Amino acid sequence: MIFGLSILLVKLPIILAATIILVIWIWLTGGLHLDGLADTADAWVGGFGDRERTLKIMKDPSCGPIGVLSLVIVCLLKFSALYVLLQQQLSAFLILIPMLGRSVPLFLFLTTRYVRENGLGRSITDSIPKTLAWMVFVITLALLCAFKWMGLVALINFLLLLVYLRFLFIKRIGGITGDTVGAAIELSETGLILTFVIAFFYI
Repeated sequence: MIFGLSILLVKLPIILAATIILVIWIWLTGGLHLDGLADTADAWVGGFGDRERTLKIMKDPSCGPIGVLSLVIVCLLKFSALYVLLQQQLSAFLILIPMLGRSVPLFLFLTTRYVRENGLGRSITDSIPKTLAWMVFVITLALLCAFKWMGLVALINFLLLLVYLRFLFIKRIGGITGDTVGAAIELSETGLILTFVIAFFYI
C-alpha cells in the first residue's frame, strides 16, 4: 500500500511525498500502534520498575509528556528515513516494512505470555495457529534477503531489537499487553527502516 502510494506521488517534491506517506501509514493503522507506544512509554517511566504500577498506568487513556515525546521522536525518525528512501530511489523497501511490522505481533504472541485476563490480545493468543504463524514469520523475514547486504544488516538488527524488547517486557511486567505489542511494532519498524537507510550509505 505505502509502496504503491510512493509510486503515485513520484512527481511531488520529496518532502511532501514523505509527509503524505507517513500520514497515510499512520491512518491505515488507526493510530493504534502509536497509542500503544505512548501508553507504554508513559508506563515505563512512571512505573518506576513496579509491575502493577506499570500496568495501571498503561490502562490510563490520557497521554503524558513522555508518551508525547516518544511519538514525536518515532515520527521524526520515520519521516527522515522515508525522505532518504525516496531521495535515493529505494522505495521498493516500503513493500517489506508493513509486512515485517505485522510479523512483530506474530512473534510476540507465539513466544510471550499475555498478562491481562481479557482483551483482544488474549483472544489472539488463544486462537493463533502456531505452525502457520511461524511459517509466515520466517518467510517474511527471509524476504529481506532480496536486498542483499543491506537487507541482511536490517534483518539482524530487526531480530536483535525484537528479542531485546521482548526481554524488557518480560522483565518488567512478566509478558506482553496490547500496548506493548503496539510499541514493539512501532519501534521495530523504525529500527528497521533506519538500519536499512544507514546501511545503504556504509555498505
